Amino acid sequence: MGTVDDLLTELDPADRSSVERIYEIARDVAPDAEQGLGYGMPALVYRGKPLVSVMRAKKHIGVYPFSPAAVTAVADALAGHPGIGLDKGTIRYQPEHPLPDEVVRTLVTARKEQIEG
Repeated sequence: MGTVDDLLTELDPADRSSVERIYEIARDVAPDAEQGLGYGMPALVYRGKPLVSVMRAKKHIGVYPFSPAAVTAVADALAGHPGIGLDKGTIRYQPEHPLPDEVVRTLVTARKEQIEG
């Protein structure tokens, strides 16, 4: 796997804008984050630890904050949101039902604080 930039260039335009938006919000929350890998996936890395990865899978886009606690931090905000699926450390969505910006901000902030803590 390559960098986040490599991943973005390989995506279909509809997926690219959705995935890119999440990375932009993450960079706003953690401007010192760098491109790297997290569990073999292109990710933003903060203080040497994976912050967030966003990947296109066959049937969804997956957001991986590398933290079940970060997913829990936004679970209530996503309850009833169409097209959203949650697992222990993953949020799945469709580009036509994007994650709200504030949810992404809260998710990345929770992970950032965990790394700092």
